[in-house]
Amino acid sequence: MGQEISQSRFTRQDFRQFRARLRQETATLSERFRTSQFTPVGGVSGFEIEAWLVDRCGQPAPLNKVFLQRLADPLVVPELSVFNIELNTPPLPLHGAALRQMHSNLDSLWQRCQRIAAELDATVVLIGILPTLRDRDLTMDRMSDQNRYRAINEQILLRRHGRPMELAIHGVESLRLSHRDVMLEAATTSFQTHLQVSPAAAAAFFNAALLVSAPMVAVAANSPLLFGKLLWQETRIPLFEQGVALINRAHGDDPGYQRVTFGSGYVRESLLELFAENRMRYPPLLPVDLSAEPADRLPHLRLHNGTIWRWNRPLLGFEADGTPHLRIEHRVMPAGPSIADTIANAALYYGLVHALARVMPPASAALDFAQVRANFYAAARDGLQAEVVWLKDRRLPLRQLLLEELLPLARRGLRDLELDAADVTEYLDIIAARTESGRTGANWQQRFLASHGHDLAALTLAYMEQQRSGWPVHEWE
Repeated sequence: MGQEISQSRFTRQDFRQFRARLRQETATLSERFRTSQFTPVGGVSGFEIEAWLVDRCGQPAPLNKVFLQRLADPLVVPELSVFNIELNTPPLPLHGAALRQMHSNLDSLWQRCQRIAAELDATVVLIGILPTLRDRDLTMDRMSDQNRYRAINEQILLRRHGRPMELAIHGVESLRLSHRDVMLEAATTSFQTHLQVSPAAAAAFFNAALLVSAPMVAVAANSPLLFGKLLWQETRIPLFEQGVALINRAHGDDPGYQRVTFGSGYVRESLLELFAENRMRYPPLLPVDLSAEPADRLPHLRLHNGTIWRWNRPLLGFEADGTPHLRIEHRVMPAGPSIADTIANAALYYGLVHALARVMPPASAALDFAQVRANFYAAARDGLQAEVVWLKDRRLPLRQLLLEELLPLARRGLRDLELDAADVTEYLDIIAARTESGRTGANWQQRFLASHGHDLAALTLAYMEQQRSGWPVHEWE
């Protein structure tokens, strides 16, 4: 959930001052857009991936504090719960051997994490939702010791007048429950790609990211279970949205203005529209005084943006010389099942958005935003079996769309980036085989339960064994 803060309790004066600073910094950002003060460089990629710490029995292990102390690597940081960690890799230009280098960087860091976990009689697992997790595991005493997490929890509950979170997910089975805090969000772990874009192309890339969210969430699905119930193919999506639900007074329960949201529409001209929407539509959650930080880094604006969890989120960063840059964070994919699958998912995403962002007239002009949003939730619920509406108002199965149109489009996009042809073939062939067979991580978990009964511990241990093999999920036993 982002950067650490120095306090977790706030006064009305804190909120007034924060809103004033947010207004000033949004005006500064607007001027930077007007005068083109951003680096024109695009095509730089990066990602972060969240993971579970589990014990020898496949149960969540509350060890992230001692684990991180032993690892002592700034690229691995705590997540909301003491069961979770987040791994980061250095950004790379999308060119040449970038895909292979991403794989090598993540695998090297992963192996180091596994060695430290083994010293603690534990292991590290990449999976969207851990099958053995129980509702009673998600208590406040299992929250990581960070001011930011405590403050977000307190502020959300204040705005809900102390009312618990209400979870209602209807899929293969149905699940209804109440939870007293935001720890439900800790049940979800994701793979988040970052793509640096030039200001001139940023709107087209953001809209392309929206368009591909449905196929990406379907082909990467790896979270079919929550608290023993088979729900959506990618249950992370409704779980995260409902787990930190906060009604926006100005917009009632409009899903476009929830704190976790697919958004309210396409970007028309620039990403400034989203930062302006942040200020106008979303009350601050963390009114921290960051005036000690350099004002030209817009610290209040960036902190506020970090408390609005769009599935596709704009990010503002800075080069080593202080020049600002723009990134798009694509948040729809779960962690896992394997590192090979992870890099294949990244390759598909980068290829698709680069190809679609250059389509003229824009692909976003050919498909209503409401339909793009409906596609996304249908894909999260039904995975590769979903039917979607695509360009020219064609309704077709998502699997057919991927195989006949989107995979060739992604190959073209990656080829235009001049990535190594052998790497493009290797990783997109993983996507093609997964799509043809229908064997996503979610499908593998469902098939295991169908074959072996509803033994969640056995499922988790078998999943861990297959993940250690390094094979992509469509080849798992």
